[in-house]
Order: sequence, then C-alpha cells, then structure tokens
Amino acid sequence: MAGGFGTRLRPLTAHLPKPLVPVGNVPIMEHTVRLLKRHGFTDLCVLLYFLPDSITSYFGDGSRWGVKLTYVTPTADLGTAGAVKFAAGDSDEPVLVVSADVLTDLDLAGAVAFHRSRGAEATMVLTRVEQPLAYGIVITDGEGRVLRFLEKPSWGEVFSDTINTGIYLLEPSVFPAIPAGRPYDFGKELLPALLAGGRPLWGHVAQGYWRDVGDLAEYRTAHLDLLQGRVGTWLREHASPTRSSGPTPISRPGRTSRAAWSGTGSRSARAPWSRRP
Repeated sequence: MAGGFGTRLRPLTAHLPKPLVPVGNVPIMEHTVRLLKRHGFTDLCVLLYFLPDSITSYFGDGSRWGVKLTYVTPTADLGTAGAVKFAAGDSDEPVLVVSADVLTDLDLAGAVAFHRSRGAEATMVLTRVEQPLAYGIVITDGEGRVLRFLEKPSWGEVFSDTINTGIYLLEPSVFPAIPAGRPYDFGKELLPALLAGGRPLWGHVAQGYWRDVGDLAEYRTAHLDLLQGRVGTWLREHASPTRSSGPTPISRPGRTSRAAWSGTGSRSARAPWSRRP
C-alpha cells in the first residue's frame, strides 16, 4: 500500500509521497520492492492515492528491479482493507499485503510457509517491540492461532509485546467479508470481525528487522539502525565507497511468481504459493 499522506513525517512529505522518502539515500519503497523480489514476488500491484504520479514516474514498470509493477488508484479513501479489496477485484488467488513505508528484512518466505502449513484463511505477520501502544497487539496459542487482538491499546490495556506489522497473507475467501465502496480498516474492523466470527485467523512471529517509519523520530532511528547494521538490506550487502547518481539494480535469484501491493504505504499481491499444478 503506497497511498498515505505521511503527515507525521512533514516537512519531508510536504511535496513528496511517503514511499519516496529516502532511507539510506534510496526511497523506502525501493527497499520493499527488493525484499519482495528476493522472496519470489515479481508481479506487484501498487495502490496509490497521494501524489501518485511521483511514484509511477520513479518506479515505472518495475523492470529495473526485475519485477512487473501495475498501479491502482481508488477514487476515494477506502481504508486499508477496502483498498486491498478494490485492488484484488475478482481475483481468486491468495494475496500478500505489505506496507511500502516500513523498513524491514522480515522473512516473507517463512511467513508464506507458515500460512500454507496451517491452512490459514488469514495470517497476520507479527513482531515484538518494547513500546506496543502505537500498534495492534496480539496473543496467539502455541500453534499460532490468534486468541486476542486489540488495536492501539492504552498502557492499562496492554497484554502483549507482540504486534501486528501490517503484513497479511489473505485467501480470496476473506474478501467477501470486506464491504465494497466504503472505508474499511484491517486493524479496527476486519481482523476483529474475523476473530469474533470464529474464522481461522493466525499469527506468525517473523524473524528479522521491522520498523514503521511513521514520524521523524522513527525516521532518524531507522537510519541509525541501517548504519549500525541492524537491518539487512541490499545497501548493506552491496556497499560501495562510491555511488552513481541513481540506484543500480542488483540481480537477485527468485522464483517467477505474481504478486501485488495495496494501500497507505502497503501492497497486496497474488502470491507464489497460489500457483496451481
């Protein structure tokens, strides 16, 4: 999903969409494109909203990064889940949803393996943080089935340090639960509704680094983490004392597959595990 206004990152986002804000002199969304490519997602659909032309002008058709990019721009704000439903259209394939405005090296392939092994209808990718107030907090049982979920709690409501990263694996059977044509949110509406309805909602604690670059303090911390080697990105793996004026594509192995993205800093995707015999 790449449609957010990035108001908490102003003045950086006064004239620049949040997914193009640089981290390590590279747009943050480019880090995510490369991560998706590394894990076998090569057909990406980007959900746009704020300053869409800036994003399409930079990324084009995605061929520089070895992926295929298509773009969808809703005519109104549909919320996170509503935007994903809009992007998915009549697709009968599972999708991966991932934000374009987070810095992460999470093991997406491991999350896909978990989703498939559980026969899940919906899987939330989780991580652990010291300050969970800004996120949805989650408790799972020993196998990973979600037992309890609360979006953005107060300190008196905190029952876990395990949070929702905003990365989801969704089967097409989930989409009918999302109302069409109006705002509908993953954390505030869809996930609680699935849980309350007894639908198979799972949570996978992924290995790796994850940071929501949501405000200027987090933006500074993301750079410190990058410089100190706490996050594995292609910049770290291919560090060079000199740099050209533009990003240089790095060739990476990966399965040919189809994927997509959606929403406010996020992306939804037809996923590699959806291929039928």
